[in-house]
Amino acid sequence: MTKSRKIINFISKLALNRVVIVGVLILLQAIWLFASLTKLAAYFPFFSTILSLLSLVAVIAIVNTQDNPAYKIAYIIMILVFPLLGGMMYLIFSGWLPSKKLRAKLELSEKRIRPFYVQNPETAAELEALDETGAGQSRYIRNYAGFPVWKNSTATYYKCGEDNYPVILEELRKAEHFIFLEYFIVQEGEMWNSILEILKEKAAAGLDVRMIYDDLGSVFVLPYRYDRTLESYGIKCEAFNKFVPFFSLVMNNRDHRKILIVDGHTAFTGGINLADEYINRKKKFGYWKDTGILVRGEAAVNLTAMFLTVWNTIRPTDKDFHNLLPHTYHSEVFPGDGFVQPYGDSPLDHETVGENVYLNMISAARKYLYIFTPYLIIDNEVMTALCLAAKRGVDVRIVTPGKPDKLMVFWVTQSYYKQLIQSGVKIYQYLPGFIHAKVFVCDDCYATVGTINLDYRSLYLHFECGVFLCHSKEILKIREDAIETMKQSKEVTAEEVKKKLPIRLAQVLLRIFAPLL
Repeated sequence: MTKSRKIINFISKLALNRVVIVGVLILLQAIWLFASLTKLAAYFPFFSTILSLLSLVAVIAIVNTQDNPAYKIAYIIMILVFPLLGGMMYLIFSGWLPSKKLRAKLELSEKRIRPFYVQNPETAAELEALDETGAGQSRYIRNYAGFPVWKNSTATYYKCGEDNYPVILEELRKAEHFIFLEYFIVQEGEMWNSILEILKEKAAAGLDVRMIYDDLGSVFVLPYRYDRTLESYGIKCEAFNKFVPFFSLVMNNRDHRKILIVDGHTAFTGGINLADEYINRKKKFGYWKDTGILVRGEAAVNLTAMFLTVWNTIRPTDKDFHNLLPHTYHSEVFPGDGFVQPYGDSPLDHETVGENVYLNMISAARKYLYIFTPYLIIDNEVMTALCLAAKRGVDVRIVTPGKPDKLMVFWVTQSYYKQLIQSGVKIYQYLPGFIHAKVFVCDDCYATVGTINLDYRSLYLHFECGVFLCHSKEILKIREDAIETMKQSKEVTAEEVKKKLPIRLAQVLLRIFAPLL
């Protein structure tokens, strides 16, 4: 095929892509709205006055909200740049919670399932007696995210997708009753096709197989209405928060979780989506390092509850949850290793659970704190906590990608390096490629592995999840992986963070508006 033909085919596919079509429609709606407001302001002076007053009211409202200060600054600057239209833009863009209808359904679904996974008081008391700091973190997760801590449970950490993938296939083949999956990205290829074959076999054998995928997360890589294709195989499927051509910030709230549950007692999560780059069958940005975690035992119920909450919001199915609990199909006592506490975060709970779990770990660290994150776009609270930890003598190290997946996001990430390095935080860039893992580990006592990036979208806008480990043997494995990963990385020096003027200017602008990106 000639080069010109390839270009024509690419343009044709692009023009017919659903995201492109929807994006153009949304852009046209935005242009029409702002053009209409501008014309009205030009023809009717009183309307211009009304818009100016609206901007003033918006600034007063912004100052008095409980939003993160970074959001406030971004919105106020937007109003300063567009004094007539800024107030109207704030009204349109500031609503970062899901629609009222979706919120009401989620809250009802959560309320129905909550009685089926309550805290065992003896487990909580044992943790309190053993470790006050770990108990404090656990108590926060239980009281503000609603997820109990468990003892008769184990966790297995996987340092890369290639290690996690065969175990996923093995556990899926063992399934005898049900399989639930909830993923941000699903893409046809070796990984997904292998999983799909097992799901089709299990569904044909009568197992309850359900799948949720994020519509926007998978929109570039799955055929249109792929949920119908899976339904034709006997797999119950729903696309979360479907991408529609309307000018609405509801599209901001994505299901960024990665959850796979087998028979109620075995569950996977972590950063690994169901696509070939996550197991390095396809190279996009060098070697793709990601991490996964397998939870087996009573703690799996927390992840099951997360899935069922979303599933029954979209498709009310379950009237009784007893048959989906860990001991329903496993009567023996589960072995235990430390304390395991999967937790979820959502834009519904008015609590930044993911960020606060990270902040608690930063504050708890006494000897070391190692972090993997693909993006480092942090607010003042996290920046201050990291710098203070380093200043009080904690060995704080953060590993970020050496090869970025998004150049502008990488520039914003690098804009935070200078202050961190000046405070004693060590920054490493992963030389083999892109690191997509989201891991915190400190003092051989605590760790969390999950889906939560250090950026505003994960911390404020998305549905996320993680697993908090306390006094588990797997924590040492996580520490060893962190040390080995840093050996493959290059430490960033203070001299290296100095960029050319155009890049520095771009970083300043991007950092100001990072909360809105």
